[in-house]
Amino acid sequence: MSSTQESSESKNIIVSGGARGIGRALVRYFLEAGHRVFVFDIQEDELQYAVTKHLEKHYKNGNVGYAVCNLRHVDDIRSKVDQAAKFFDGKIDVLVNNGGIASPYWKDDKTMEAKETYDQWVAYMETNLTAPFAMSQACIPFMKHRESDSDNSQGAHKHIAGPCILHVGSFRAHQSDPNQEGYAASKAGQLGLMQAMSISLGPLGIRTNLVAPGRIKVGHESKEGDEKGDTWEGQNTEKDIDDHPTNRAGRPKDIADACLYLINAGFVNGVDITVDGGALRKKSG
Repeated sequence: MSSTQESSESKNIIVSGGARGIGRALVRYFLEAGHRVFVFDIQEDELQYAVTKHLEKHYKNGNVGYAVCNLRHVDDIRSKVDQAAKFFDGKIDVLVNNGGIASPYWKDDKTMEAKETYDQWVAYMETNLTAPFAMSQACIPFMKHRESDSDNSQGAHKHIAGPCILHVGSFRAHQSDPNQEGYAASKAGQLGLMQAMSISLGPLGIRTNLVAPGRIKVGHESKEGDEKGDTWEGQNTEKDIDDHPTNRAGRPKDIADACLYLINAGFVNGVDITVDGGALRKKSG
């Protein structure tokens, strides 16, 4: 039985950047696994489509909510986390920090030598590193263990695994291509953040881990992809076969499986799971 099919108690999960791509797939697989989800994204049209159309059944059942959120504005983050907590009746079990700038390269084929890349550097850091810190900070009061919590008390975290925070990083934290300084550094920063949080939040009963995707094909996970009838299979190339010992690029489900494992893995804390089809282990050339 795959991790996306395992039966478990329903958990309350926040996913940032959940309107398209890996995020949309995470939301869908979490819902299919029986959890409740609240979705953040900055793209309002895409977000509304994803929740009310793509996930219509779950939306009508009241298992998924959503809010537009700008991850570079801490006040907006705090306000929207409060909104999500109300949707969940005051208890958040899982935070998935998936939102961020996905493009790894400087715009317009620039290099770090170009002064214009400084503003992009700031954007990478604010979105990919500061935002996960701020999101986590805002969620802690709704996640942490309380002395009043017990197996018989209402509102307690009754799951054996307990609450957890997952950062969605990147294998580029370990291996970069040229002209990826902003992206790679922000994702490497997430590793350090995760490791520190795993120690600091332990006494609060919160585990922290990170999933680092490799090359995941996500063009079909969007409104446009749905309208065009795009498929994952149609995005794979000969290069994807050559570059991966698994003979394919990644599926969004591969990331969902890793996240669902970590959500339920109560003795796993402070771990970086790289999901890249073995690309980091393959000798180039």
